Amino acid sequence: MAASIANGVNLKGISENGRGKAGGDRANFLEVYDRLKRELLVDSEAFRYTDDSRAWVEKMLDYNVPGGIYAYIHGKLNRGLSVIDSLRILKAGVDLPDEEVFLGSALGWCVEWLQAYFLVLDDIMDNSVTRRGQPCWFRVPKVGLIAVNDGVILRTHISRILKSHFRNKPYYTDLLDLFNEVEYQTAAGQMLDLITTPAGEVDLSKYTIETYLRIVEFKTAYYSFYLPVACALFMVGEDDEKTFSSVKEILVQMGTYFQAQDDFLDCYGAPEVIGKIGTDIEDTKCSWLIVQALQRANSEQKQCLKDNYGKAEHSLVLEVKKVYNELELQRVFLEYEQESYSKLVSMIEEQESEALQVVLKSFLAKIYQRHK
Repeated sequence: MAASIANGVNLKGISENGRGKAGGDRANFLEVYDRLKRELLVDSEAFRYTDDSRAWVEKMLDYNVPGGIYAYIHGKLNRGLSVIDSLRILKAGVDLPDEEVFLGSALGWCVEWLQAYFLVLDDIMDNSVTRRGQPCWFRVPKVGLIAVNDGVILRTHISRILKSHFRNKPYYTDLLDLFNEVEYQTAAGQMLDLITTPAGEVDLSKYTIETYLRIVEFKTAYYSFYLPVACALFMVGEDDEKTFSSVKEILVQMGTYFQAQDDFLDCYGAPEVIGKIGTDIEDTKCSWLIVQALQRANSEQKQCLKDNYGKAEHSLVLEVKKVYNELELQRVFLEYEQESYSKLVSMIEEQESEALQVVLKSFLAKIYQRHK
């Protein structure tokens, strides 16, 4: 591989959000999805065998990867777009050839495919109702538990895309190792989450900040934050382990902040804005809010949480939210958000590479004070 990223990169022309061609990149990104989908629909004898199988896979992909027509038009696609965003910043001053833009976009879609795979299965495990403003895939008529196999198909598509377009690249095995490792980390995080909050049991003594941070690190931070940047670093030939290590540390911290936001929005965000009906309380989730509440509650409030947390009845959910409001957790979160932002900016500015600083700050800008 090539040497590490050089310092003093010319950042002229990079916009404040880290994307030099924001609108164009999104349009191109969606075009790459269509191309990858067409390739996958003829990639297997099983898909070519019947019109029904092709139609099923195409519908499944459109519903879950870009996320249905609403998300396709209005969705963020931040994880995937962050690969091409990061690539442009790391190669600032260089006009990326079309093939490299395509490859960066293809890797971005691999990240989105991985996200879709996780969410399809996660919604089944959580018995969720909606996702991205529409019914969860397994709740769509005629789908049901076929969604489990659809999730497996989504994961295998990533390997097919990487093999088709990156097999001859010097970083091909690095990409395979990266996606395999991140999938393993995320699955381990999901396991920690599930066994901490088994169905039908509520043991709030397990809901500690240490447990919460471990779940978040593995379940969210690696695939949502580290994976897109690592993909871009491999594409520019980065091979310094210290660079990957320091970037991972920052992005794990960023992912922790992001998940705390997500937990906050699950309770306080508007469903029509965040794209789902929050059910963390009913699902007995080890969320940032319940951990903070248990740290601050008096004996009476703790008893109320023990009596009502993890119950589906609306009136009991409101009792939990009443305790949250008594403890002023909205204020507590806003203070945490500002502290996290300041700490992350400080960590980012310790990076020697100016280009990496811009990459990491662009990530932070996308999530700071978000509402969905």
